[in-house]
Amino acid sequence: MFSKIQFHLAKVFLKIFLRDRQSIIFSLFFPFVFMGAFSFTGGEVDPFNIGLVNNSTSIVAKNFSELISSDSLFNVTKGNEKDLRSGLINGEQSAVIIIPKDFQLNSISGDLRLLLDKSQIRQLRSIKESLGQSLLSIERELRGVEPMFVLQTEDVKARSLRYVDFLLPGILAFMIMNLSIAGSGYNIVEYRRRGILKRLFVTPIQPKDFIISIVLARLLIVIMQISVTLSFAIFFIDVKILGSFLSLYIMIILGSSIFLCLGFCLGSIAKTQESVRAVGGLVTFPQLFLSGVFFPISSMPEIIQPIIHILPLTVVVKGMRGIANDGLSFADMNIVLIGIVAWLVISFVLATKLFVWKKVAN
Repeated sequence: MFSKIQFHLAKVFLKIFLRDRQSIIFSLFFPFVFMGAFSFTGGEVDPFNIGLVNNSTSIVAKNFSELISSDSLFNVTKGNEKDLRSGLINGEQSAVIIIPKDFQLNSISGDLRLLLDKSQIRQLRSIKESLGQSLLSIERELRGVEPMFVLQTEDVKARSLRYVDFLLPGILAFMIMNLSIAGSGYNIVEYRRRGILKRLFVTPIQPKDFIISIVLARLLIVIMQISVTLSFAIFFIDVKILGSFLSLYIMIILGSSIFLCLGFCLGSIAKTQESVRAVGGLVTFPQLFLSGVFFPISSMPEIIQPIIHILPLTVVVKGMRGIANDGLSFADMNIVLIGIVAWLVISFVLATKLFVWKKVAN
């Protein structure tokens, strides 16, 4: 499958990579900081700060005010409209509910005013949904109407998914992308600048041999670094991996291969260390926020979701999260596997086509 030349070059590159111990150590710092910070989050939703203005003297308004104040979803502050509106603008309140003077039981659904700051896009939907559910419950209690049915929830997974459990696969996937692109794209520019590639050009080595060799060498480094991060998450943060570790590591290898080849593409397009860092940032930074590393893709605007789903980091994050959080096997991830294979082919073809031995920036 692999030739002797490829194995020999891989051994040489591995020795070169291992000499840069400072880079290896600092590459672990980023995921440790994130996971260490998020390990203290238990996944519970903090109550919303709600302002309540009661302009009515009716018993119904008084009961309504007491019921919403006792709701655990809200941290209620009572006051006048002017002060609470100012607090909403300053960010002290997430919303303000205003009870009108003529508030009566038969007009609950129409007379309440809700002030929201639409700049808080991240919280807007959650606030409206939480208020809608709570107001419905309050209305039933005020009217003395029993609900038609009760929804009983059963957790078939028999586990609670903390945010750090959700976060880990995304962080590992981003770490794979960052380490891989840095290990191939940045290094290839340096090798070209120092004339190493020009010397290799006169040897029988072909571009595919060179690319495969660096992929093999760098792949071992990435697996070692990912293993350290994964061990830290499992033993010190108590992150649970539901799926097979074998499947998880196969996904790590496949994802690393994709990004190593993409790193070659960047190293061929950018001819200096400064430009390759800029181009690399344009590729990696948007994907950090668009590929579901920190939050679900469903929370993104619908118009860009089709594009997000085909990003290479998105595909890798889906695969790793399916294995780690949902215990899926490769047989259960047909669409993800199609995306992985497609990106493997695309990235390798582009890497071999764009690769040049001697071209150096003036």
